[in-house]
Amino acid sequence: MKMIYDTDPYLLPYKDAIDARHRRILDMKRHIAGKGLLKDAVNNHLYYGLHRCDDGSWIFREWAPNATRIYLIGECNNWKRTDAFALKPIGGGNWELSLPAFSLSHGQLYKLFIEWPGGAGERLPSYAVRTLQDPVTKVFCAQVWAPEEPYRWKHPHAGKRPHPMIYECHIGMSSEEEKVASFEDFRTTVLPKVRQLGYDTLQIMALQEHPYYGSFGYQVSNFFALSSRFGTPEEFKRLVDDAHGKGIAVVMDIVHSHSVDNEAEGLSLFDGRDDLYFYSGPQGRHPAWGSRCFDYGKDETKYFLLSNVKYWMEEYHIDGFRFDGVTSMLYWDHGLGKDFVGYDNYFNDGVDENAVTYLALANILVREMNPNAFTIAEDVSGMAGLAAPLEKGGVGFDFRMSMGVADNWIKWIKTLSDEQWSVGEIWWQLTNKRDDEKTISYAECHDQALVGDKTLIFRLMDKEMYFSMNKDSKNPVVDRGIALHKMIRLVTAATAGDGYLNFMGNEFGHPEWIDFPREGNGWSYAHARRQWSLAEPDYLRYRYLRNFDRDMVHLIRQERILFAKPRLLVQDEEKKILIFSRGNCIFAFNFNPAGSFAEYGFPAPEGEWVGVLDSDAAVYDGFSRISASEHHFTVDGRLYLYLPARTAQVLKRL
Repeated sequence: MKMIYDTDPYLLPYKDAIDARHRRILDMKRHIAGKGLLKDAVNNHLYYGLHRCDDGSWIFREWAPNATRIYLIGECNNWKRTDAFALKPIGGGNWELSLPAFSLSHGQLYKLFIEWPGGAGERLPSYAVRTLQDPVTKVFCAQVWAPEEPYRWKHPHAGKRPHPMIYECHIGMSSEEEKVASFEDFRTTVLPKVRQLGYDTLQIMALQEHPYYGSFGYQVSNFFALSSRFGTPEEFKRLVDDAHGKGIAVVMDIVHSHSVDNEAEGLSLFDGRDDLYFYSGPQGRHPAWGSRCFDYGKDETKYFLLSNVKYWMEEYHIDGFRFDGVTSMLYWDHGLGKDFVGYDNYFNDGVDENAVTYLALANILVREMNPNAFTIAEDVSGMAGLAAPLEKGGVGFDFRMSMGVADNWIKWIKTLSDEQWSVGEIWWQLTNKRDDEKTISYAECHDQALVGDKTLIFRLMDKEMYFSMNKDSKNPVVDRGIALHKMIRLVTAATAGDGYLNFMGNEFGHPEWIDFPREGNGWSYAHARRQWSLAEPDYLRYRYLRNFDRDMVHLIRQERILFAKPRLLVQDEEKKILIFSRGNCIFAFNFNPAGSFAEYGFPAPEGEWVGVLDSDAAVYDGFSRISASEHHFTVDGRLYLYLPARTAQVLKRL
């Protein structure tokens, strides 16, 4: 098999570095698993933490090599440190406690009290699978979770996703009510919408427990604990099961890039040591995020994180992961304030090769657990080989996020008038990718919706959204925004390398921003929810944006658009026209703000063509300037279309 430097001559100067990286990965796999599989070697979650034995008794283990004494305290012993609940050291920094069956019961709260040279403190077990926050004191405790009846799965995994159409979502803000929504809320109200829209993959944020709700789930404290603010483990399993029953895969947004700095809830100074799971000194603290940075070169850290990957797949039947903050993991400087220009950035002393090795092992493990599972890297650096197969010298991610696409849409909308848009630059930026890697494109994700930023619809319309989203209103700003919103999403999806992503609610142009409850907004949930009802009435324009997105997604899936490469047919800078073919379809865009063109001719494959999607149709709140389902014939190698201003149309060859 050819390596990545065999197909990309610009990588040849880095052949030795790529080969050395490849050897390090394989050597570490052998170090952990010998000649066997990683999935059989990483089982920390089965050893550490609290477990019920076959005879009903309990066993608890913790790794805390700097501890001098550890007690289990909780409702079981009135929160007192007693000899009966004192853990015993058993070597290797491990501590163990055996308890008879009557000592603990399902639902009880507990913690650890750890003593170390020069200090002591309450801690949550590092492998706790259930934590609970007191609604009044806001203090977190671990909770005994051992229901009498385990959840019985009804549906198999959703299957392979070579070209996922992803619906990115956050459980807590998925309700229209001003509250923290639950897994049950999402399962019964949002999941049916996702199915109707045609998306085949859920990407769920904020599943790992996090003390601060407003962190969007990115400041994780308890890596094995499902966030209890959304419901119980059984309720989440029911959600995943129902999704699988609807043919929808479930991808988890997993945070292994850092850990919250909190000591009472998290891993920081767990047994008094600064470097238990983390790099020591300044390298162990993230200068921008105020969090702890994992030491990926440490065996105990690798076992902890790899076991975490296995646990989520095993326990909750997760179909894959989107790894957050990969850029921060890969580089010692976390990529802060850095322009990644040139391959030199990817193969020098600035790269944390420990992190590269860990990510490659995680990808190996995911595939061993489920050959149909897939992984996505959130990386802004564009590291060559990150989403290339391991056997070709890559790190093994199935996809990387095309983060530059959304950035470019913001740039074009903010800095250029419509007349200045370049269809050539749009084509280049939306299709520019390495041949050996697969990518996920998106016009906007949750990042663009956060307070302090703006969604596409808000950038296009701003305050006019508040007054002119009634269908009968005549407002040129809103007309422009509606037209471009549809065009931008269609051209992004239709040029996507290998998959497409949309954030929950953006399909119908959800108004305003996301702002979680905090002191600065009076702890309000007004902006931490989704106003689904806006897309229901036929007199509001949101409904028509939703319907366009639904038909766009269904068309892309039904015609298997992403299974073929896009082929440029027209790049007309003067008239602002972009036309390309993909699979059995032609996509024609006229970005001109004023000019419409009749009988616009261009080279096209031979055949009879019929319109299958028209952004200007009345059903999508357009002006109906194109005849529905009109047939067109290639004449002498050319096709002739009417291209109204600010419209997109898709034709299918019969």
